[in-house]
Amino acid sequence: MTRRRPSEPPILPGFSHVRLLGSGGFADVFLYEQNMPRRQVAVKVMLADVVTEHVRQMFQVEANLMAQLSSHPGILTVYQASISADGRPYLVMELCSAQLATRYRAERIPVPEVLRIGVQIGSAIETAHRTGVLHRDIKPSNILMTAYGHPVLSDFGIASSLSAASSTDSVGMSIPWSAPEVLLDETAGTVLSEVWSLGATLYTLLAGRSPFEVLDGSNTSDELIGRIARARVPAIDREDVPASLEAVLRRSLSRDPAKRQQSVLELVRDLQRVEAELGLVTTQADVAMDDWALATIGDPGDRTIVRAIAPRSPGSSTGRRRRRRTAAAQAAAVDSAPELVGTATRRTATRTRFLAAGLVVISLAVIALGATATLLAIQGGDRDLPSVTNVEAVLDGTTVVFSWSDPGIQPDDTYRVQLAGGAETFQRTTEFAVVAAPGDRVCVTVRVAREGRLGAPSDEKCAEVAAG
Repeated sequence: MTRRRPSEPPILPGFSHVRLLGSGGFADVFLYEQNMPRRQVAVKVMLADVVTEHVRQMFQVEANLMAQLSSHPGILTVYQASISADGRPYLVMELCSAQLATRYRAERIPVPEVLRIGVQIGSAIETAHRTGVLHRDIKPSNILMTAYGHPVLSDFGIASSLSAASSTDSVGMSIPWSAPEVLLDETAGTVLSEVWSLGATLYTLLAGRSPFEVLDGSNTSDELIGRIARARVPAIDREDVPASLEAVLRRSLSRDPAKRQQSVLELVRDLQRVEAELGLVTTQADVAMDDWALATIGDPGDRTIVRAIAPRSPGSSTGRRRRRRTAAAQAAAVDSAPELVGTATRRTATRTRFLAAGLVVISLAVIALGATATLLAIQGGDRDLPSVTNVEAVLDGTTVVFSWSDPGIQPDDTYRVQLAGGAETFQRTTEFAVVAAPGDRVCVTVRVAREGRLGAPSDEKCAEVAAG
């Protein structure tokens, strides 16, 4: 098949054309230099011969969606959108690399990197879902990398609102990463089909091929659809991929949507548990929520989870291994310059890793309209603030789940949860989970934080995980 010639780059006021970056079915992407402020940007320009009223509407939807979501650190930033003098719509975007789309076929991407990508992109997808948006085209080529190595989700061109998606919608699709119910026209897309697509994407990055692609065999569209519909997921031929990770991905690729993780956040939590299992510094999940939603959180999974680093006897070999791991995590913390934030921040803040004893699993950010991010410098106590008085602890295997009742906090208040030994985190939810090792004793205290002040601490609550 002959490739079309790229279109002529439009003349854009305030921008100087540099070169072509890539071409697609509906648009070309060019490198431009913005004159003020001076920076290089990617400009996506629609092709003149495909610009119909429907395409204009799709383009406008993409611009609006990405602008609304691009404050998230895992979503490509859109600077502006307009129509050029020759009538072609265009988007001015953050300049990123698309090398991930070809890299997985050329080399083995390390398991820790794939886990990190999964958590960060999953956080972006979950945030889009919570604002009522389905991406509907999650695949490796739509994950770009910033200049600092952070993955970002791009191309919301066929995104749809959750309420508008129906089986009668006409949607383009990328077959290898589309859920069976989408390929069989049972639905145009759901949260659970996006769980499938993210799982298929992570499988692809690990295996070097899409889940149902046959190496050195025939992979026509009909053959791929048939294999996806049968949903017999091949094993990943890599010794360094743990069985727990394969199990997580296999569940996300279940033929029956009811057997998958029931949200992308649930898949993200599974990936973070694998990170903890491997002794990795667990990737922060930036999941943005509106203030109004905080009072109605009922999902016990919407909690902050950390990996406990509990003291052991001097002669314990397990204790020595855990102490070495903690030291490595603390060294990493110096490089990442962590900050404690009370509201969601722009990419420079939210990408810093928030370490509680080296391993924070989920930190729910709070987006308040018109609010700015605030750094909590907590010192001292304040008896005027409400106090947490009823911390409870429940064992779930080797996970200790601490919970308490809301003592009457205000919309901008947070809880400071402190582990015995000094590690602390700030959160809005009334649950905090600690992944501990058999024989560990885990203790926490909880205080209300408000505008740089702390309420009286709760009584210390402890729980001990039975020795294996």
